Amino acid sequence: MQLTLLKCKLHRACVTHAELDYEGSCAIDEQLMALAGIREYEQIQIYNVTNGERFTTYAIRADSHSRIISVNGAAAHKAAPGDRVIICAYAAMDEAEAAAFSPSLVYLDESNRVTRTGHAIPAQAA
Repeated sequence: MQLTLLKCKLHRACVTHAELDYEGSCAIDEQLMALAGIREYEQIQIYNVTNGERFTTYAIRADSHSRIISVNGAAAHKAAPGDRVIICAYAAMDEAEAAAFSPSLVYLDESNRVTRTGHAIPAQAA
């Protein structure tokens, strides 16, 4: 059996651009992609914390250290500069792989600077 698990995420990234006329995708600072483990052209899910939109696209590189998060093409209708988003990638694995796996979690501030990283989400308290 194959399971789909969270592979990595950029938590509360701040959208810097929304380019309707760009070819599509989401441009992400190359350094942030590497830190999280997101590959160029990898499918990603974007969850817009600001407006509740959820959509699928793919990642492309933005200049390293630019802190750019640009939502492009049709998806630009779903996010605006200043919106806070969670960008996730998932991976399929078998149960043995899943048992030994931990996701890469990267937490960002309003300027897309890394505030912390981790590999586990604490249990939610009541």
